[in-house]
Amino acid sequence: MNQMDDQSGCSDTILVTGAAGFIGHAVSQQLIARGESVIGIDNLNDYYDPKLKAARLENLQELPGFQFAELDVSDAEGVRKLVEDNGVKRIIHLAAQAGVRYSIENPFAYQKSNLEGHLSLLEASRHTPDFEHLVYASSSSVYGDKPMGGEGFTEEEPAVDPVSLYAATKRSCELMSASYAKLYGFPQTGLRFFTVYGPWGRPDMAYFGFTKKILAGEPIEVYGEGKMARDFTYIDDIVEGILGSLDNPPASGEHRVLNIGDSRPVGLMDMIKALEQALGMEAEKIMRPMQPGDVTATYADVSKLHALTGYEPKVMLEDGLKRFVSWYRDFYGNLPPD
Repeated sequence: MNQMDDQSGCSDTILVTGAAGFIGHAVSQQLIARGESVIGIDNLNDYYDPKLKAARLENLQELPGFQFAELDVSDAEGVRKLVEDNGVKRIIHLAAQAGVRYSIENPFAYQKSNLEGHLSLLEASRHTPDFEHLVYASSSSVYGDKPMGGEGFTEEEPAVDPVSLYAATKRSCELMSASYAKLYGFPQTGLRFFTVYGPWGRPDMAYFGFTKKILAGEPIEVYGEGKMARDFTYIDDIVEGILGSLDNPPASGEHRVLNIGDSRPVGLMDMIKALEQALGMEAEKIMRPMQPGDVTATYADVSKLHALTGYEPKVMLEDGLKRFVSWYRDFYGNLPPD
């Protein structure tokens, strides 16, 4: 674990796990912008381009009030000691092994990062006197492959039919949190994320991979014959919802799950068209069948989060993709990354 500076010990310090990740990077920046002290942890693995993670981390380390420790969330003793030594009473737990297809060849990565990692945070929280709030990342994937219909997915719907190991681990984390809230009485919020995108995003996401291939003059593979739809949610809107949730904890001993999405699902072909417009280039498309673990559509009902925090997504997909393309060209140039 990296040596941390003498700002440690502040009682208002917030721990952000997965700080070098897409959402963790953005959340940490916004917390510091509003005057919070942040300890970020990340294991900096090579699931995707480590140079991108290093660049995000470099951004954060330039900010006053940010400290970093290279630490795996599955290291229960390391996490417990860090929380105890720094007087942490609020945690935003975003670290996880993401991706659906990756789980086919690497299932134990999900056991370690998602299940053991979540348990580490639960244990650290329950052993902290006067612990205030654990906010953690769940996923819209817990809903399984359900038809979109005319209304969004609601938190009351049963989440009992996961179609990927990733989804199964995320639902398991929700159940673990529910039991810990009842057993040990500290408040928790699980946020079911819906397809987050934007600058500094993850290279394994479709819009990012499509951008790389289009700029390289390569064809893109469109799964599900282009008939899928996703509730694409811009990173700034996601951060607003996360911090709003953090600031409005449930009662002691209560665990809640909340959808956090855009609530305006977009068809995959419409997303590709918007990306082509942002790039000023047309993609050659190869249509492929649905892949194992994929779902047909996602659609967030965010009425609970709105009632709690006033959450209201603002960035339309066309604008968000333009911002992403601008960042991509600035970060990588017009060439695809290695």
